[in-house]
Amino acid sequence: MSSVSETPEIRENSALVVVDMLYDFIDGSMAYLGAKEAVRQAASFIDKVTVSAETAGENDIYGQYPILFVCDRHPAGHCSFQGSGGQWPDHCVEGTRGSAVHEMLAPYMSEEFVFYKGCDKDKEQYSGYEGLNKAGQSVGEILDILDIDTVYLCGIATEFCVKATAMDLKSAGKEVILLKDALAYVSEEGHGKALTEMKKSGILMF
Repeated sequence: MSSVSETPEIRENSALVVVDMLYDFIDGSMAYLGAKEAVRQAASFIDKVTVSAETAGENDIYGQYPILFVCDRHPAGHCSFQGSGGQWPDHCVEGTRGSAVHEMLAPYMSEEFVFYKGCDKDKEQYSGYEGLNKAGQSVGEILDILDIDTVYLCGIATEFCVKATAMDLKSAGKEVILLKDALAYVSEEGHGKALTEMKKSGILMF
């Protein structure tokens, strides 16, 4: 398997989308397999594709590299919670540590590039494609505004929110490149099955 430490050549008109690298999915109520290593790999990738504005050339694609964060953000009593008849333990409740992006990645966040999903108490939402920032803009809208053709994708969990987001990005006409070492998952079997499904749909793997 390739490693994110072998960072691919970054394409022009590309961005990174980080899905649900939140504490509840890393060490909290729904901690997933490989989550801590996935965070480290994501941070490594980001370090390699970003440089400070002071040292970047005006036309350097590495200078202001867009990094979009998709975040589960639920009200108490969300329909996905077991106590409300859903299938999951309580997680990513607004205002809790569990809903926060891991501290290794938080320095790369900017408000306009943070998108929330699952905010409607009565609606489940796995895909981050239609997640909204505080200005009410979706991931899809921002990618189009930035003229992004290629999306590098990492996050948690492969079988659910990562796959759903990847599929929606692909359906929207984006080239999607999955960073396999920067993924966490529910099970090895489910992870492998989801990767196979995404690959068959034309999503690229690195």
